[in-house]
Formats: sequence, structure tokens, C-alpha cells
Amino acid sequence: MTDSKYFTTTKKGEIFELKAELNSDKKEKKKEAVKKVIASMTVGKDVSALFPDVVNCMQTDNLELKKLVYLYLMNYAKSQPDMAIMAVNTFVKDCEDPNPLIRALAVRTMGCIRVDKITEYLCEPLRKCLKDEDPYVRKTAAVCVAKLHDINAQLVEDQGFLDTLKDLISDSNPMVVANAVAALSEIAESHPSSNLLDLNPQSINKLLTALNECTEWGQIFILDCLANYTPKDDREAQSICERVTPRLSHANSAVVLSAVKVLMKFMEMLSKDLDYYGTLLKKLAPPLVTLLSAEPELQYVALRNINLIVQKRPEILKHEMKVFFVKYNDPIYVKLEKLDIMIRLASQANIAQVLAELKEYATEVDVDFVRKAVRAIGRCAIKVEQSAERCVSTLLDLIQTKVNYVVQEAIVVIKDIFRKYPNKYESVIATLCENLDSLDEPEARAAMIWIVGEYAERIDNADELLESFLEGFHDESTQVQLQLLTAIVKLFLKKPTETQELVQQVLSLATQDSDNPDLRDRGYIYWRLLSTDPVAAKEVVLAEKPLISEETDLIEPTLLDELICYIGTLASVYHKPPSAFVEGGRGVVHKSLPPRTASSESTESPETAPAGAPSSEQPDVIPTQGDLLGDLLNLDLGPPVSGPPLATSSVQMGAVDLLGGGLDSLIGGPNFVAPPAAAVPANLGASMGSGLSDLFDLTSGVGTLSGSYVAPKAVWLPAMKAKGLEISGTFTRQVGSISMDLQLTNKALQVMTDFAIQFNRNSFGLAPAAPLQVHAPLSPNQTVEISLPLNTVGSVMKMEPLNNLQVAVKNNIDVFYFSTLYPLHILFVEDGKMDRQMFLATWKDIPNENEAQFQIRDCPLNAEAVSSRLQSSNIFTVAKRNVEGQDMLYQSLKLTNGIWVLAELRIQPGNPSFTLSLKCRAPEVSQHVYQAYETILKN
Repeated sequence: MTDSKYFTTTKKGEIFELKAELNSDKKEKKKEAVKKVIASMTVGKDVSALFPDVVNCMQTDNLELKKLVYLYLMNYAKSQPDMAIMAVNTFVKDCEDPNPLIRALAVRTMGCIRVDKITEYLCEPLRKCLKDEDPYVRKTAAVCVAKLHDINAQLVEDQGFLDTLKDLISDSNPMVVANAVAALSEIAESHPSSNLLDLNPQSINKLLTALNECTEWGQIFILDCLANYTPKDDREAQSICERVTPRLSHANSAVVLSAVKVLMKFMEMLSKDLDYYGTLLKKLAPPLVTLLSAEPELQYVALRNINLIVQKRPEILKHEMKVFFVKYNDPIYVKLEKLDIMIRLASQANIAQVLAELKEYATEVDVDFVRKAVRAIGRCAIKVEQSAERCVSTLLDLIQTKVNYVVQEAIVVIKDIFRKYPNKYESVIATLCENLDSLDEPEARAAMIWIVGEYAERIDNADELLESFLEGFHDESTQVQLQLLTAIVKLFLKKPTETQELVQQVLSLATQDSDNPDLRDRGYIYWRLLSTDPVAAKEVVLAEKPLISEETDLIEPTLLDELICYIGTLASVYHKPPSAFVEGGRGVVHKSLPPRTASSESTESPETAPAGAPSSEQPDVIPTQGDLLGDLLNLDLGPPVSGPPLATSSVQMGAVDLLGGGLDSLIGGPNFVAPPAAAVPANLGASMGSGLSDLFDLTSGVGTLSGSYVAPKAVWLPAMKAKGLEISGTFTRQVGSISMDLQLTNKALQVMTDFAIQFNRNSFGLAPAAPLQVHAPLSPNQTVEISLPLNTVGSVMKMEPLNNLQVAVKNNIDVFYFSTLYPLHILFVEDGKMDRQMFLATWKDIPNENEAQFQIRDCPLNAEAVSSRLQSSNIFTVAKRNVEGQDMLYQSLKLTNGIWVLAELRIQPGNPSFTLSLKCRAPEVSQHVYQAYETILKN
């Protein structure tokens, strides 16, 4: 008889009967009683009152009974922690049982009892089980460490379990290795900063050896771990790929996708000229095709992943178009996904096949699918130029079917085709106009209105057609109203005499009778343009439109690279990085593909900042775009400041000219005049000689030949935050002039042009001395190096920290903001050497409370080397003496705004630690001068 009988009883007073049975001397009766208890627990009855009686049954050799008792324990230990301690002795005993199954069962249950009081008692048994002779016990103990870490991370680290886990990666048994990797990965996820899985070629070799012999889920853990490793060169990458490739033929789809992830990541490092690269591409196609013969839910996950793979490497599946043809019994979500991939794979070679298929789909019964199919025909026309004519004739055939939603979708698509191929297919306009009355969807009506307005000169009755839409103007959606307004203005500019009344009517409707701010604003702009300068209006409204790009729905390259690293996970189904949908305390690490080898084009990711770049120190001062929006109004975006240095500059913090200059110059306003330099308030001029006022006394130094230390370039603006534009840079001072050395990289899909740059007000008045010169358009994946000369005669405003610089960069896509810290030594001028008498007098004159002391450690230079190194960065030694075996250097430097800083540097020969004392009238500067000393002496 089955165990179902235990679930059918509804007797009252059961607990007392069970209590008696649990304490029975007969083993069979005991087992029956425990089964009844578990059954009651399963259906939701409270049997916690039987806790002590069930725990007494633990002392048994019967494995089945022990399992049942452990099951009960796991369920009730949390609500009865004091009673659960009674079971600890049995656990400890069971962990030394001769039967490995019982040892493993004990250690597994220990991990599942999430009670703080008990965990410390379980450390010893767990330590023994991690070193057990039986691999089954070891693999169970490895997972138990991860569970214990979740309850009490500190305890696991103190007990040294993490080191034991790392040792298990070298275990002889593949299942133990897989579980150790799984446990370490789990722990590493909750502590992204810790380097637990310290992978090196030796440990990778052990993982690859274990890969062939462990279970399918073990293989997934190992493959996911391999995907986080970056090989040192292309040979190692190829060797790993060769050993991972056999996993592609595995029956489990999760193993296949994990293997594909590893191969896609490491292919990035292989040169396309290698024979092996071609072989690997051929091997990747069959497993992906096989995934499409699974059940619909699995197909959908596979298709979402294939969508990413095809965007990254379309050549993998270019010959497999037929497998993406839709079957009549596919669910709608699979159909739509297949359609998307078909368009991505469409090329001149297979377009005839694809179009025949799409035309067939357009006669289906599922409305959503038909719409998508008609849209797909338009996308094919835009993608494959040679097929455009065939696509247009297919769309006309579909319009002739007079099926309402097909006609409307076709008109939306034809509008895009007109944008891509101007003056080529306008002959079809007459056919489109015949269907005007049947359009009832906003998008289709807006598309038709755009066509009529754009080609008004070819349509005899354009004014009548647009007037028919105008009758119900206020009932239309905003999209249609905006389009109608623009179309009628276009019509007026093309046929002014016939349509004056019409344009006045629409402008009045848009501005006086509408409460939609967008519509009103557009109406007023047109009204003013037409009334003040009709020629300018013509240039604006009838300007030549840029051609639309063939792939508007591709995922942005940096995001695509990140998603490739998440193939086979939820991120690859959502097409979003984990940070977009995972909440909670677990740190989500941004992953990126490894940089390409030298043999193929470089696609360095923003995460791989140059070695030694101070990127790790920057995030605390780099504001997010949100923080900078308030500052956008403060950005004085006038033309670059040049000319003689100002003697002084206004330091009024409150009176910020919010719109002075505005965005005009950045966006290229024609009549922009630079705002005049602010005058100095009379009372400010008098007190400029002392105290903090010195900070804003802008006098410029005289230039002599010098070359100060230049820091390596760091990424200032990652591509992910700037729609594909990545900006790296550093600051230099050469021969008395300061420059910002920039490296601009285009990681987007479109060409970037019209670059301009502007700085916000800052502590030392840094400003561009010339426009940002990018001579040629920046194509996708292209990098350009630019040196932007700077001066120090810009507007001054004290920043926090003092050397913070907020920058706005504009291109044809958008305006982007970032913030960076400039090293203070670029402001040390060449005439910063004081004579001895002046040095002594000034040192005494500056109050003692302005003196700051710092330690410079780990600097093995002698006094001579220190002096010469500092002099190259305009820190001058005024005098040197030896006091009690110590070298004392007295030094001076001067900042671009006239502030003097005096220094005393004590160097004990043989001791790599120096003492630096700084005196300055503006003590805020001292910390940054000390940092400059550190930077110059240690690099």
C-alpha cells in the first residue's frame, strides 16, 4: 500500500496517540508514527508539540527513519531553537557514523537548520566532513559551507572553511570539484569585492579535467566559473575553447548555453584569421539549432539568447535561416521572436526566401503577428537595399487586400522606406491616398499625414486631404495633431498662395484652442518663424532629412557585450543587465568581454581602465547625471575664453548668472555674444592681498621650458553613461601651458560629429583656450586623440573638493556631463622660486595655525634626486641644510592665481619616510599640494 493513507486521516486527539506511538518500543510502530507526523506537517497541521518525542527517534540505525526525523527537524528548528540544541549531539555522532550516507545526511541537515545558536556547535563536524575519505560526504559538506556562510559569514571566515573550500578545487573527485566551485561562486556573489575564486592556468586546468566527468549541473557550475576567467593570451583562450567545445553536444540545454557563453566570450580574443576561428563558428550553429526543437518555453529562452548571439556574430547562423521560419502551431511569443531573428539574418543571398515567407505570414489570422510581419517587410527593405523594390511591391499587394490593420501597418512602414530611399518610390503615393478614409489608428494617420505634407508638391489635392483631417482636430491624438501642424506648415511653404487660410486655421487651433504644451509650443515656434523670417522657416521646416539607419533596434554595443557574458541567465531573456532587475544587498558586478588581441581590432571596454589609472579613487566625487542637472543652468557655455589674464575675478557665489550665455554657444546659436567679464566689487579689491581671497587672485605665471609629471589616461566618461561615447583623459603642463589630453572612442552604432566642450566654474578658473577640434566625423569603433589647450582666466567658484572639474561635452547625439579631479601640480607656475630673504620673511608672516604636516612614505630617493624631480614640476628648492644628520629642503611654489606655498621637507638618509611641512595663506590648498608631492615623487 502507498503512503497516501497517512494523508487521509482527520481524527481528533491525534497528537496524544502519536506521542504514545513515538515512544513505543517497536521500531515499526515508531516509523509509522513519524510518517504520520510528517504527513500532518506536510498538510499544514501544527505538530511542533511532538518535537522532543520525534528528536528521541533520531537514535536509530534505520536510514529511512533518520531521514524522516531530519526532515521534521529542518522544519521546526527555527520555531523551537532551544529544543533543536538537543539534536546537536546526535549530529556530531552521525558525522562519525561508518555509513557515508548517514554522515552526508547529517551534514546536509546541519546546513539546512538556520539557527544561530546551533551553528557554532556544527563547525567541528563540518571540518571533519570536508576532509572525509568519501567523496559523497565531501561534496555535501562543500555546499554546507555556502549555506553556513549565508547564516554567519564571519564564523565561516574565522574557522578557515573558505581555504578548505579552495583546496577542494584540486580534489580528485569531479563532483567534489563542481560543488566546491558552486559554493565559492555563491559566496563570491554576495561579496563581489573578495577574490575568492582566484583562477589561474593551473586551477583552470583542474576545472577542465573535472568538466568531463561530473553531472550536468556540476558542468554548468564549472562552465559559469570558466566564463569569469580572462585568459592571458589567445593561445590559452583557444586551448580552453577546444576543451569546452564537446559540451555543445550535451542533452541538457543549460549546459549547451553555458558552453556557448564561454566560447562567445573567449572568441573575442581569437584572431579572425585563424583556421580555428572558422571551425568554431561552424561548431556553434548545430547546438543552437537543436535547441529550437525543444518545447515552446525552452525555444523562447533559446531564441532570446540567439537574438543576442546573432547581433554579436551574425556569421554563426547566416546559413540557418530556415529553422527560424514560423510553424503554424508555434505560440505567438515564439513566432514574434523568430520573426525578429529572421530580419537580423536577412541578407542579399536569402532575401527572396524571407520575403516569400513574410508575405505568407501577412495573411495569417493572428493580428499581432500579421502587424509584426508587415513591419518586418519594411525593415527588410531598409536593411537590404537591393530588395527595396520587391518589398514595396509586396506591401502594395498587401494594401490591395483592403484588410484594415494590414493597410495601416503597411502605410507606417512605407513612410520609413520613403525616409531611407528619397525620390525613388513616390509613385505609390496615389495608392496610399485611396486608403485615407479607412485609417483609424493614430500611428497610421500620423504616417499618412507626414507623407502628404512631405510630398505636397506631388499631390494635387494635398490641401483638401489635410483639411479633411483638420475637421476633427481636437479629437485626434497628440501624435496626429503635431504631425498635422507640421504637414500644413510644410504645405504652406510649398504652396503659399493657396493655403494661407489653412495654415492660419491650424496655428490658431494649436495655440489658442489647445491645452497641450507641446502642441502650443510648436505652434508658436512656427507662427513666429513664418511671421518674422519665412526664408529661415523654409530652411528649418523643409530641411533635408538625414537617412534613417538600417538597424534602429540593435542593442547598444557596450550593453550587448555585457549581456553576452550573461547568456543562459535571466538577463539574456530580459535583454537587460542584472542591475536593472535585481534588487537587494547582493552586489551585481558589471561584466564585460575580454579586450581583443592585438591582431584584431581593439574594442577595449570601459571597465578595463589603464593600469595605474586612478579610476578607483574617483567615484566618490563624480556626480551622477542627475546631480549635475542642477548645474546645467550654471554652466556658462560661452565661447572659449582667451586674451590677457584678468587681474582679478568676481567671487560672488550667490549671483550666479543662471542663463548668461545659456546653451546658445554649445548648440551653435548664431547671434551669441560672450558675456562681459564680471567687474570686481570695490571692497573685494582691497582685501585681496591676504587670507583666502588669494585663492581668487588670478595672475598668470611666465612660461619657461619645463615638463611636469603626466598621469596615465583614466576613463572619465564610460560609454554606458554617454550613449556610446567613451572619454578618457589626463592633464599635462609643458613649457608653461596647460592642456587636457583627451581620447574619444565611439562605441555606438552611429557616426558622431559636432563636438564641443565647456567647463563649469571651478576653483582656479580653468577653461578651454580653444574649441574642441575633432576634424573628421567619429565613426563607430573609431578612437581619436585630442590635446585641448587650457587657460586659467575662466570664471571662479570654489569647488568641493578644490580640484574638482565639471565638464559638459556635446555632440550630434546629446550633451553629456562628467566630473574629474585635476592634479594640482599642473597649476604650479615656472616663476615660483622665492629668494631666501623673502622666503624667511613670508614663513614668519604666515600664522602657525596655517601650517600642515604630512608623511610621505616608501620613497627611497635621496635629497638630490628629490630636489631635481620636484624642480621639473615647478617646485623649487630655495635652500638646503643638514641638521643632526637630516637633510632639510626649503622649497617654494606658486599657483596660477598667485598663491604662494612654502614647504620644509625633512629627509633622513636611509629612511624612506619624509616629513613635509606646508605653510600657505589659503590652507585649503595644502592637502592637494601634499598629494602633488606624493604623485611626483612616487612616479
